[in-house]
Amino acid sequence: MRDLAFSSREEDDSRRNRDNVVLAMLVVGTGLFALLTSGSVYIAAAFASFIFIFATLARKRSESKESRAIADACPEMIDHIISGIQSGLSLNDCLIGLATRGPQVLRPYFHDFRNQMSATGNFEKSLEGVKRELAHASTDVLVESLIIAKSLGGSELLKILRLLGNFIREDLTLRREIAVKQGWIKNSAHLSAGAPWILLLLLSSQPATAQAFSTPTGVAILVTGLAMTAIAYIWMNHLSRMPEPHRIFGGL
Repeated sequence: MRDLAFSSREEDDSRRNRDNVVLAMLVVGTGLFALLTSGSVYIAAAFASFIFIFATLARKRSESKESRAIADACPEMIDHIISGIQSGLSLNDCLIGLATRGPQVLRPYFHDFRNQMSATGNFEKSLEGVKRELAHASTDVLVESLIIAKSLGGSELLKILRLLGNFIREDLTLRREIAVKQGWIKNSAHLSAGAPWILLLLLSSQPATAQAFSTPTGVAILVTGLAMTAIAYIWMNHLSRMPEPHRIFGGL
């Protein structure tokens, strides 16, 4: 990947390192707080494990943010291309211009497209490289439309782009509405998953509770509770996950 893409990866690595440090501090802080509250090493370890497990699961869910950002940027990218064509630019110049004037999340990919065009002059091959790197259903359709328009002269290019832009916007709007309606259900489920542990933290201030969970049976209950809560959380996220659009042109 070229310099801009390399810089983007460096920023991602730096962000992951910061997230790791924050996660470690959160786990240690939670464990110390639970230890001071309950006086039980076992309860403190259980709470630290609880925070580590669910923070890790939440981070894995956030890895799909880039895919959502690419989908959200597609209508803006189409608007840039339409504006460029209407102002008299060629399709090549419009796509190359996305490396500096397009949506931020897409700039590294079109920076690579610009360099590939300069090196080979092969429009279709360079654009296929963008499609392969983005690996998203919306960009697949857009890339295939641009390749066909380029090969056939593109007399209907603006009409195709407007129809495609409207379709992507409608799909994004529908997905956002579904996500909002699911939000309150997911928040209730999160609260239900955390409620027993909040209750345990409150009760653990009593010496009898701390002693009870320091026995082998109490430790087994803590471990079982962690496992069941984690399974319930994973299953809840699986049920609430919206399916990703199928990549019709992904294998071409």
